Amino acid sequence: MISQISNFNNSVNFKNNNAEGKKLPYAKDTLLENNFATRARIGYDKFTNALTLYPAKGLKGSKNANFYEFLTMGTVPYVIGSLMLMSVFNSANKFFAPLARSKAGAIGRKMALGVLFYGILKSATKSFVTAPVKWLTGVDVELPYAKVNYELPDNINDTDITSIEYHKVFESKEFARWDLLYKSEAHGEIRNEYFDKIGQKLGYGDNLNDSDQELKPVIKQIATKTDMGKILSSYFWAAAGVAYAFQEPWEDYFNVATLKFWKFNKFKHSLKVFKDSAIKSAKELYSGPKNAKGWGKHAGKIMLGVAALSSVLSVLNAVNIKKPSKLDADDVIKKDRKYVVN
Repeated sequence: MISQISNFNNSVNFKNNNAEGKKLPYAKDTLLENNFATRARIGYDKFTNALTLYPAKGLKGSKNANFYEFLTMGTVPYVIGSLMLMSVFNSANKFFAPLARSKAGAIGRKMALGVLFYGILKSATKSFVTAPVKWLTGVDVELPYAKVNYELPDNINDTDITSIEYHKVFESKEFARWDLLYKSEAHGEIRNEYFDKIGQKLGYGDNLNDSDQELKPVIKQIATKTDMGKILSSYFWAAAGVAYAFQEPWEDYFNVATLKFWKFNKFKHSLKVFKDSAIKSAKELYSGPKNAKGWGKHAGKIMLGVAALSSVLSVLNAVNIKKPSKLDADDVIKKDRKYVVN
């Protein structure tokens, strides 16, 4: 016999009653605005946690360490590896003869600049696909949200049992966070406002009975294609960034480069040369070196063209939507046939 549960109290709860009175930035899973300030804050928060909090939890064997923290820590070896790759081509230069040192230094500095441009363009150029898709369809695949986790206490006196993770609404295509996209009717909002706007953008009309049910498969299709396109396109742009770093005019900047901003005149001059070198290198990448012949003179144009074409084709593929077919009762039930129900 199962006895009745009685004398239940509120001793077990999921509130963050922090002993220090620290207030959580979010009380529940919260949709965030996708702008530069939000992205910068999320990036800073994830990177600092990856350097400090997450490794400490993993090393001490915390039962709250999870896969999200493991993936976030991947940025640390990425940055360290990039710095090591930069230093590998420059650290041994001092052991070379003067002429060899000069030639090795020029290549090493271009290698370092190539690593830098690779990382910047690989990240920044994803917006070449996601931004046009958002403008054309209304679907923002980069839409972030803050997820509130309630952790297990590490000791009996631990009251700070919450942590914040940053995810994207369409991070999982099969289990997208649709619940965050609905509006609150209790606050006088239209529940399906988000889906109504997408429907208008995509030409489904203004008066959809169940816009959310009708548009979820379409949004999933757009998000899947956009994610694939932005990844492929970003690698072509990253390769173009490496080629840009290896143009000869950058050597003018390397000869005067300085980070000693307290020596204002030299620092100001280096910035001016950097600007000139950047412009001349872009022109040389597009037009080809003066002594280049045949395909070598057009290699830069081809690379930039392929990168740009990959972005354009990715956008066109993402907005090329196959609308779900609609079936009426007449399409399923044939009135001229007999049916038997057992």
